[in-house]
Amino acid sequence: MNRNILAYLFVMSLVSFIIRVLPVTLIRRQIKNRFIRSLLFYLPYATLAVMTFPAILSISENPLCGAAAFAASLLTAWFTKNLFLSAIFGCAAAFLTALLI
Repeated sequence: MNRNILAYLFVMSLVSFIIRVLPVTLIRRQIKNRFIRSLLFYLPYATLAVMTFPAILSISENPLCGAAAFAASLLTAWFTKNLFLSAIFGCAAAFLTALLI
């Protein structure tokens, strides 16, 4: 294995470990600041959205299929609040859009 890859893996694991351990060791009491609490609450959702949205649009050769899947999933999630139905309707919308185009 290339020595650079091992160094990259070591640095990546070290940074990942520090990010997870540092807050536990430095912050011993409850966080009372409303801004920081809301930031820590919504940060995982924002990160997931940033990683998922480009993948949805590039799911097929035609970005229109991804846009249709996104719209169908968004509307289904908004009205039913059901993740399983949202995934089914998103897949169906992408499939039907690909068939029509």
